[in-house]
Amino acid sequence: MAELSDLDRRLLAALREDGRAPVAELARRLGVTRATVTSHLDRLVAEDVVVGFTVRVRDETLAGGVRAVSLIEVEGRSTDDVIRRLRGFPEIESMHSTNGAWDLVAETRTADLAEFDRLLNRIRAVPGVINSQTSLLLTSVLR
Repeated sequence: MAELSDLDRRLLAALREDGRAPVAELARRLGVTRATVTSHLDRLVAEDVVVGFTVRVRDETLAGGVRAVSLIEVEGRSTDDVIRRLRGFPEIESMHSTNGAWDLVAETRTADLAEFDRLLNRIRAVPGVINSQTSLLLTSVLR
């Protein structure tokens, strides 16, 4: 992985804030030339630091009114099998391995509380899942 310069970090932060900002605007905000921004961005893409560009949608416009984070404890060495099974759950938007008492963190979205309850039961029924703790996400204050 490429080592990031201070300018790379500031450029990435500016793009996280507004991924559609024109190069000229980024250059002005960062105090460098457009060519410098372009060369840094091209390098970050070429070195797979930036792996894609996406759109952020206002939470209220997305289908699925119940968002949650589930902490999942996995039995022994069954993590790969559990991940493989959970990848098939369309309600799981992202999943991360972690350290500490929990093995996996899953971000979920369902249409309503009844669907959310069914999802929790399905997660808990996956062979190898021995414990879970879930918190509903209420208001996003920073993304």
